[in-house]
Amino acid sequence: MKFPANLFNSHSNKDGDFFLGMKSILGFKPKNLDIYKRAFVHRSVNRKDKLGNPMNYERLEFLGDSMLGTIISKYLYGKVPEGDEGYLTKMRSKIVSREHLNELGKDLNLIHYVESRIPKERFGENIHGNVFEALVGAIYLDRGYAFCEKFINKKVIGPYVDIEQLEGRVISYKSLVIEWCQKKKKSFQYDVYDDTGNDAVKHFAVKLSIGNNVVAKARATSKKKAEEIASKRAYYALQDKINKA
Repeated sequence: MKFPANLFNSHSNKDGDFFLGMKSILGFKPKNLDIYKRAFVHRSVNRKDKLGNPMNYERLEFLGDSMLGTIISKYLYGKVPEGDEGYLTKMRSKIVSREHLNELGKDLNLIHYVESRIPKERFGENIHGNVFEALVGAIYLDRGYAFCEKFINKKVIGPYVDIEQLEGRVISYKSLVIEWCQKKKKSFQYDVYDDTGNDAVKHFAVKLSIGNNVVAKARATSKKKAEEIASKRAYYALQDKINKA
């Protein structure tokens, strides 16, 4: 798939630096540099093509997510022949978890290449993983499946995937706590309560009750994050009981 040479109006001396940066990250030469440029365009730029279609990394992110899932699934299928569907699905989820993808994006310093009208310090953590997935999508469009698999093997599977370590890695403390409560027939509830903090960015305060007791509280920039942090605190407070269940 090729985009018109004039798709981006940013061709300048920076192209050479961008090409070298991509070559260093990828381990091979990109053919169509414009595809990779799109992988780093944030929606805030509001760039569109001649037909009015948005030109940012989000569609490439969608494609990269699919490619990651496929290639990691293939790897696990061959690596763990005794693993059933449930085990393989759980292991894949750990490898492509948002937390892990964010770590990968940070390690490659991908945010350095992001074009945005929003100051980079205001981005949330997920920008790192989102751009990593977009880069994978760009590789697939530019060089095909084999190069995409080669990149993922080199940057994800080789340095980061250890089956034994992953088996013990927790990807959702909330799921662990809820599973334990259900197993022990304990009632639980996550409640948002008043937060009088003076942070410039809005925070959500959440308390987790198990039975009649509040076992953990947390604050974060989203309700989901606050619930996960509260769950993690509850897990460590109840770790001995949960692990014996």
